Amino acid sequence: MPVQTSGHFTYADWTERTVGPGEAHPKLAHASVANSFTGGIEAAGTTCEYTIVYGTEKTGTFTGMELLTGSLDGRAGTFVVEERGFFGADGTVHCTFEVVPDTGTGELAGLRGIGAFTAVRGEPAVPYTFDYELD
Repeated sequence: MPVQTSGHFTYADWTERTVGPGEAHPKLAHASVANSFTGGIEAAGTTCEYTIVYGTEKTGTFTGMELLTGSLDGRAGTFVVEERGFFGADGTVHCTFEVVPDTGTGELAGLRGIGAFTAVRGEPAVPYTFDYELD
């Protein structure tokens, strides 16, 4: 039976660059991001890489992979989540994420799970929920 945990994360760093020619739309970009998680997931300075498609100057979609090292509800280890989401003209980001199979290490070996977050422009801390199971 899945366990639900929750908490918040903050962006520690965001470095973005345009990929391909020009600044026209649609535009393809790459972002390297570091996040810090607190709550059920405790992970400082995660490694996250996004590919972003801007349909307009303010709207688009993204996919990414994030490597988290720390703990999950007190169990130490590392795992990777695949993220998919979109953002609207108001700056709100909607994202779902899923643990990449076979990436759990240490006490998180066998981890499976899905989660979500909604980031509101101007809010420094982003709440997340995460439903998971361990073998």
